[in-house]
Amino acid sequence: MRKLVIAAGTGFLGNVLINHFKNKFEEIIILTRDKYKISDTVKYVNWDAKTLSGWEKELEDTDILINLTGKSVDCRYTNSNKKEILNSRIDSTKILNQAVLQCKNPPLHWLNSSTSTIYRHSIDKEMDEFSGEIGNDFSMNVAKSWEKSFFETKTPKTLKTALRTSIVLGKKGGAFLPLKNLTKSGFGGKQGNGNQFVSWIHEKDFARAISFIIDKKLTGNINIVSPKPIKNKEFMKILRKSLNVAIGIPVGERLLKIGAKLIGTESELVLKSRNVIPKRLHEHGFNFEYDNLKKAFDNLIE
Repeated sequence: MRKLVIAAGTGFLGNVLINHFKNKFEEIIILTRDKYKISDTVKYVNWDAKTLSGWEKELEDTDILINLTGKSVDCRYTNSNKKEILNSRIDSTKILNQAVLQCKNPPLHWLNSSTSTIYRHSIDKEMDEFSGEIGNDFSMNVAKSWEKSFFETKTPKTLKTALRTSIVLGKKGGAFLPLKNLTKSGFGGKQGNGNQFVSWIHEKDFARAISFIIDKKLTGNINIVSPKPIKNKEFMKILRKSLNVAIGIPVGERLLKIGAKLIGTESELVLKSRNVIPKRLHEHGFNFEYDNLKKAFDNLIE
């Protein structure tokens, strides 16, 4: 393939994708708030994720567009943060829709970030793309609005896929590093009652799944999660074992809420039960390299 454009590709997931695709595309362009530069074979082009200012020309003759834009949800849900979380996702998706429609030769396939948090808190039922139940709270409503703004504009020449991604475990970013440090400091016990499910995926399988979706030209909503959600208490137990840490002090819900406030985040990120499975990936024959958590942790700790 010739050309890949990644919007907001300078963070953890952007770097995972650049590393995975650098030998598969002749040209990789990153849309970023930083200044224009060229590093190795990657070109960085400035955009503000809200307005057309020249960056849109980069979408001409693009094979694949991947949009990762959105303020991190790892913050306090104040009114201003809530507004920024929502607007950063909607504004970037809307302006990309506008840009794609203006192209003479628009991107062939556009993959837009979404989140597996779109499904309700679930202990009782695994959520897939067909029978998963979507609820009504701030996080779920952000996800619904995000997907609506993506799909409601029809792009006849561009395939569209929403990536309902879970926690991505990686060596250089995401949730793994803080969890590893917490466990090493002795606080790697269950969080809350420990019965909430964790849906996760190894960074390599995240990139491989994106590649698979591109190759198979899969559209619509796709859950980017490992095959088997795991309870938080088991998740932490396996992490302790992988790190050779004997003791893991549990952190109760009350203490979690206090701690979350102190470090400027929300306890929902840990306490919500994300019981999500990758039914569509399975149906199309995707094989996970890291289908169990022990194997994933052992690789990341190496």
